[in-house]
Amino acid sequence: MSILIKNVLLGNKRTHIYIEDNIISETGKILEADRIIDGSGKAALPGFINTHTHAAMTLFRGYADDMPLHEWLEKKIWPVEARLNEEFVYWGTKLACLEMIKSGTVAFNDMYHFQEGAVKAVEECGMRAMMGPVFLDLNNPEKREKEIKRQERFFRLLRNLKSERIKPCLNPHSVYAVSKECLEWCVDFSKENDLPVHIHVSETKKENDEFIKKTGKTPVEFLEEIGLLNGKVIAAHCVWLSHQDIEILSRHDVTIAHCPVSNMKLSVGRVMPYHYMQKLGLNITLGTDGCASNNNLDMFETMKFASLLHKHHVSQTSAPANEIFKMATENGAKALGINAGKIEEGKLADIILIDLNRPDLVPNHNLISNIIYSANSSCVDTVIVDGKILMEGRKVPGEEEILENAKRFAEKLFYEK
Repeated sequence: MSILIKNVLLGNKRTHIYIEDNIISETGKILEADRIIDGSGKAALPGFINTHTHAAMTLFRGYADDMPLHEWLEKKIWPVEARLNEEFVYWGTKLACLEMIKSGTVAFNDMYHFQEGAVKAVEECGMRAMMGPVFLDLNNPEKREKEIKRQERFFRLLRNLKSERIKPCLNPHSVYAVSKECLEWCVDFSKENDLPVHIHVSETKKENDEFIKKTGKTPVEFLEEIGLLNGKVIAAHCVWLSHQDIEILSRHDVTIAHCPVSNMKLSVGRVMPYHYMQKLGLNITLGTDGCASNNNLDMFETMKFASLLHKHHVSQTSAPANEIFKMATENGAKALGINAGKIEEGKLADIILIDLNRPDLVPNHNLISNIIYSANSSCVDTVIVDGKILMEGRKVPGEEEILENAKRFAEKLFYEK
């Protein structure tokens, strides 16, 4: 299928974008196409990439807010998660995909339970994702063997699916929830199968201090020692890092998934050391985290919070709009190994169209500044992923069914005995 987007604002000029199959094949020319989209009054942007999610936790939105972190986890989140199954995760992930599509996100990096259900949801919704089951054994040898078998089974599932849009990833939860033996298995399995690794790193002072006390090493030093930092790692949060930790991550080309909204809501007690990471050339991306700790998957909000947090912490010129926009697009594409993040000939056709005829986007002195500081997700009119239109005129096919089933399954998960 071919699509022509006519008279759309791209950068600082009006032009035409021609999509053939799933690739941007021409910009600037009017060519015959199966489908024509009128881009008048709209701007074209690369779709956003969310590099740290627990997508099915949309079902937990608003369930347990304003609580101390460990009490929140142990008394509220974990007991309910013990009741999850594949069907809950399927509908929770469908709801997440709907929310992300309606807010301009085209791809995400997911870590959660029962990911077979999540894969089905992503495949049906047409998004891109890198995903795998959360891997934690809590230092229990019996659980360890079950977890390893589950990881191997999921990898076979995705390999057999042969999807161009969904890629497998190993998701060891953290150094405090996963044994050294499991992490070493991840090192070997990721090398054998050329798999990325996605892991929470130094999110809170408590976890950091306890791990140092137990091992004499920071989590980053430990991960380097066992060989897990192999150049294909996405480290989420990375708040409580020393300069030495950041230098280690830089040496191993680790990607950072910065989650400013979740970090502030959970009060992790420190601002991620963004400027030293940037100085050393780390690939810094943006993630929302899950809806239990954010409480949305809106990258517009995450971009604004990221910029304002570092301005508040350092100076007015910190984390400027262009830098933040790149984190949400180009840097995220690099992290997930996607040929996207820019609107250029030869790139994948993962494009969003922004409605410029809105009060919060007028006047348009600087589109990227407006996107970061002024816009919200309701300005997204059209979403195209892999050359297919997932939303047009803010309508996603089947969204009513998704909303009704998500409500029903949330009720069942939390209130039915």
